[in-house]
Amino acid sequence: MDMRNEATHIARQEGARAAAAQQGSAEFLTFRLGAEEYGIDILRVQEIRSYEEPTRIANAPSFIKGVVNLRGVIVPVVDLRIKLGCEKVEYNGFTVVIVLNVRGRVVGAVVDSVSDVLELAGDLIKPAPEMNTTVDTSFITGIASVGERMLILMDIEALMSGADMGLMESAQALQ
Repeated sequence: MDMRNEATHIARQEGARAAAAQQGSAEFLTFRLGAEEYGIDILRVQEIRSYEEPTRIANAPSFIKGVVNLRGVIVPVVDLRIKLGCEKVEYNGFTVVIVLNVRGRVVGAVVDSVSDVLELAGDLIKPAPEMNTTVDTSFITGIASVGERMLILMDIEALMSGADMGLMESAQALQ
């Protein structure tokens, strides 16, 4: 059953990428994690907030920082820097939380800083390279070169709904 859901999800991703290529472009919110710059589908972003210390949840993995109350909604906060293995995790004035809507659930993602919103033509997006490692790169949908910048495009829905995250079981059960 999970394999069928995963295959359906991959087919949807490919369909979305093909549709973006046919339309000529797609919009991405770009942000920094360490020295790397990433991009996510702007349609998944609900808002961007300054970082505030969340309420810690006992026995949660280190990358789940806790929860915050966002206008009456309890939102889990994931530090993408820890989740993706950044060497240095520092909280400063540039640290922000990107509030996402993923599979009908609101989730916060802590990043070093938000750069901008870019419209990328479909021909600028290259497939992610195949890697024969134990590192999970299934959430990387492509790489885009914009001038001197190299953007790693990610499927934030795939990353946030991974089994190790433990955030999306109830949303998956509804589908």
